[in-house]
Amino acid sequence: MAVNGEAGVRTRTITWHDPLPGARAGARMSGIDYLRAMERGELPPPPIMATLGIGLSEVEEGRVVFHADPDEYHYNPIGVVHAGLAATMADSAMACAVHSTLPAGAGYTTLEFKINLVRPLTRDTGRVFCEGRTIHVGGRSATAEARLTDGEGRLYAHATTTCMVFRPEKEKG
Repeated sequence: MAVNGEAGVRTRTITWHDPLPGARAGARMSGIDYLRAMERGELPPPPIMATLGIGLSEVEEGRVVFHADPDEYHYNPIGVVHAGLAATMADSAMACAVHSTLPAGAGYTTLEFKINLVRPLTRDTGRVFCEGRTIHVGGRSATAEARLTDGEGRLYAHATTTCMVFRPEKEKG
């Protein structure tokens, strides 16, 4: 086995857009409008999506789906995809499902999430989808759930989250 750049070396080049203009634009839009603008390519996705190769597949109020094609660059030292890919997809899908329900000027952040990994991902798994759905969106907190499946519907992970919601001053009671 060669190390230090000899045999078996692969490269991957990542490019991304400055995230701040998109974030500023998003602060003036409802969550659903912001996510749909990203889906249409009118606003850039956050850099983490380019880093991990995650794409936005579907957006509707209370529901968001992301996709990714697990590959070697996702691998951990034991030769399978690192759990961080599933965790990032689940956190993103759940939080964006919450975001899709919020008005302009509102924000959110993940307070906690729990993920259960039920089967390993490898480069041979093929495209996977992570669907996030809201369970409850209240004045100050929201809950959501996610399922990570392959194209045949096989479950690879499931997760839940609690998000803190920040409402604009005029909405606070």
